[in-house]
Amino acid sequence: MMNILMPTDFSDNSWNAIEYTLALFKNTACNFYVIHVNRLENVIIGDASYIPNQEVIEDIYTKPSKKKLRELLKKISDNLEHNKKHKFYTMVDYSFFVESIRKYVDDKKIDMIIMGTKGASGLKEYIIGSNSGDVITKVKCTTLVVPEHAKFSKLNEIAFPTDYDFTYNINILQPFTDILNTIKASLHIIHINKKDIKLNTEQLTNKDVLNDYFEDFNTSFHSLINKKVEDAIQSFVESKNIDMIVMVAKNLNYFQSILFHSKVEKITYHTHIPFLVLHE
Repeated sequence: MMNILMPTDFSDNSWNAIEYTLALFKNTACNFYVIHVNRLENVIIGDASYIPNQEVIEDIYTKPSKKKLRELLKKISDNLEHNKKHKFYTMVDYSFFVESIRKYVDDKKIDMIIMGTKGASGLKEYIIGSNSGDVITKVKCTTLVVPEHAKFSKLNEIAFPTDYDFTYNINILQPFTDILNTIKASLHIIHINKKDIKLNTEQLTNKDVLNDYFEDFNTSFHSLINKKVEDAIQSFVESKNIDMIVMVAKNLNYFQSILFHSKVEKITYHTHIPFLVLHE
């Protein structure tokens, strides 16, 4: 049984992520923990000396949130196909957002976090506190980020950007291979370099490790040359009709250049393509 944590702020983006998630894991037995966090920082920002007591928290924050979660479960029941493999649990918390997510990841033994985001703008706002940006960089749990315009269809083509600077162990890659075993998609492992430079000995070794690890899947390796990683990804996504991008969080050079950058006018993959971020 897979345990999935789905934070929600009751927005259209959050609903879109729920629709995508239930379709992606249609054939997988899952416990879905749907959580709404009343963020402590929103309350104390005006007066750092004032923190509401438990009774005030219950009346102003907890009760309304529980009502909205009940309405959300009814919306799921009314609008999405019933699946006997899926069980839903709702939770309300009152805390700093990242701390709350970390707590429930540990308490519920969460295998994956799934969140909606407003695409490029939502990820760009990470610098000023985007929930999605905070979770994928600060919470050590595999996270699927579902952009606002992502609609689920069969996953046929998946891109895996890497600079081959790290050896990925089985624990990191296992959540991804579980998905590959379910959907039977083609995997494209991409190396992007600013210049036409040959891989060093360590990189070649790490590439061989990935080749061995994914040998039972439909895997291909690609070497791209472009001064800007995000532009190379954009072109590759368009040419191969990529359905999902998978990255490893500790691969910071690629991770930051693909997910967090200021140039958004020509980058559309942030608004349509889900990102699966793998953590150690």
